[in-house]
Amino acid sequence: MKPAQPGNGPKSPAIKAQIDENLRRVYHEALSDAVPDRFTELLAQLKAKETQK
Repeated sequence: MKPAQPGNGPKSPAIKAQIDENLRRVYHEALSDAVPDRFTELLAQLKAKETQK
Protein backbone atom coordinates (compact mmCIF):
# COMPACT_ATOMS: atom_id res chain seq x y z
CA MET A 1 0.00 0.00 0.00
CA LYS A 2 1.35 3.41 -1.00
CA PRO A 3 1.45 6.25 1.56
CA ALA A 4 -0.96 9.13 0.97
CA GLN A 5 0.46 11.91 -1.15
CA PRO A 6 -0.55 15.57 -0.87
CA GLY A 7 -3.00 16.51 -3.59
CA ASN A 8 -4.27 12.94 -3.98
CA GLY A 9 -7.40 13.49 -1.91
CA PRO A 10 -11.01 13.03 -2.91
CA LYS A 11 -11.89 14.37 -6.33
CA SER A 12 -15.69 14.26 -6.06
CA PRO A 13 -17.29 17.70 -6.61
CA ALA A 14 -19.71 16.99 -3.74
CA ILE A 15 -16.83 16.24 -1.36
CA LYS A 16 -14.91 19.32 -2.50
CA ALA A 17 -18.02 21.47 -1.92
CA GLN A 18 -18.43 20.02 1.57
CA ILE A 19 -14.77 20.70 2.39
CA ASP A 20 -15.12 24.28 1.09
CA GLU A 21 -18.23 24.82 3.19
CA ASN A 22 -16.55 23.46 6.33
CA LEU A 23 -13.46 25.61 5.80
CA ARG A 24 -15.60 28.73 5.30
CA ARG A 25 -17.56 28.00 8.47
CA VAL A 26 -14.41 27.48 10.57
CA TYR A 27 -12.80 30.62 9.12
CA HIS A 28 -15.94 32.67 9.81
CA GLU A 29 -16.07 31.39 13.39
CA ALA A 30 -12.40 32.29 13.90
CA LEU A 31 -13.01 35.82 12.61
CA SER A 32 -15.88 36.33 15.04
CA ASP A 33 -13.81 35.30 18.09
CA ALA A 34 -12.79 38.13 20.37
CA VAL A 35 -9.12 39.08 20.57
CA PRO A 36 -7.75 38.08 23.99
CA ASP A 37 -6.97 40.99 26.32
CA ARG A 38 -3.35 39.86 26.71
CA PHE A 39 -2.85 40.00 22.93
CA THR A 40 -4.36 43.49 22.78
CA GLU A 41 -2.01 44.59 25.58
CA LEU A 42 1.03 43.19 23.75
CA LEU A 43 0.05 45.01 20.56
CA ALA A 44 -0.32 48.25 22.52
CA GLN A 45 3.14 47.77 24.04
CA LEU A 46 4.69 47.17 20.63
CA LYS A 47 2.98 50.25 19.23
CA ALA A 48 4.22 52.36 22.17
CA LYS A 49 7.81 51.18 21.62
CA GLU A 50 7.51 51.95 17.91
CA THR A 51 6.41 55.54 18.58
CA GLN A 52 9.29 56.09 21.04
CA LYS A 53 11.89 55.56 18.31
